[in-house]
Amino acid sequence: MTLPSFVEDPGIPLEVADAAEDSGLDAVFAFDHLFGEGPAGRRPALDCFALLGAVAAETESLALGPLVARATLRKPAVLAGELDTLHRVSEGRVIAAIGGGDRRSQREDDEYGVRVDSVSHRVGALLSSVRATRDRGYPVWVGGRASSLGTVIAQADGWNRWGGTPADFAGDAALLHRSASVGATLTWGGLAVVGATDGDAERKAESLSAPPGAIVGGPRSVAQQLRAYADAGAEWVIVAPVDSSEVSNAGLLGEVASYLRRG
Repeated sequence: MTLPSFVEDPGIPLEVADAAEDSGLDAVFAFDHLFGEGPAGRRPALDCFALLGAVAAETESLALGPLVARATLRKPAVLAGELDTLHRVSEGRVIAAIGGGDRRSQREDDEYGVRVDSVSHRVGALLSSVRATRDRGYPVWVGGRASSLGTVIAQADGWNRWGGTPADFAGDAALLHRSASVGATLTWGGLAVVGATDGDAERKAESLSAPPGAIVGGPRSVAQQLRAYADAGAEWVIVAPVDSSEVSNAGLLGEVASYLRRG
C-alpha cells in the first residue's frame, strides 16, 4: 500500500506503516512530490526519502520504496546514493521505482525551477537514472507508459502502470512481452476506497468524492477487482487508499491480501 505523504505530522505515515506490517502486507511505498493539490487546496508533502528512512528504522519485514522517485528532481548519482543509503538502513528491503514525471508534476517543476523541456527530456533522465541505479543490490522498477518506455523498461527489473483498467494493463503487458522487456516484473498501482463491507466502502467513497476509476468495495470485492489485474499479468498490485491517513485501511488491505493469496 502507499503511505500518506501529504501530511505535516510524520507520525501518521509511520503509524500506517506499522499497521501494514502487522497486517501482513508485503510493502509500503511513498510518493515523491514537492507538494500536493486537491479539492481543499494545496497540501504539504513529506520528503520521500526522509519518510522512507524513518519507515525503514520503524519496521522489520516490509519492503519499501518510492512510487516513483522522479528522475527529473535529482541527478542520477544523487538518486543512486539516496537509494543505496536507504538499502543499507533497511537491510536490503528496497524496491527502487523510478519515473520521469508527467504533466501532473509540471506545476511543481515550474514553481521549483526544475527544467523539463519535453517528453524526450523526461525519458532521457529516466534512462540515465535506471543505468545509475541498476545492479546495486535492489530491484529497479520503471513507472510510466509502456508504449513510450519500452527501451528503458528493457534495462530495468520491473515496470509499474498507474491506473487504468485490467484490459488496459493486459494490452501493455502484451506489448512488453513482445519486446525485449519480457523479463521485467509487471506491477499495477491505483486508488481505492476499502470498507468493512461493500456498503461501507460505497458510503465512504461518496463522502470522500473518490475519483472515477477508483476501486471501491469490501475486502472480498476489492480482492476480486485486483485479481483481474493479476490475471492480466500483474505480479504486484499496489493500493493507494483515497483516505490514506486512516490506519484501519492497513487491516482491511491485509484481509484483501489474504483473499488474493488463497487464489
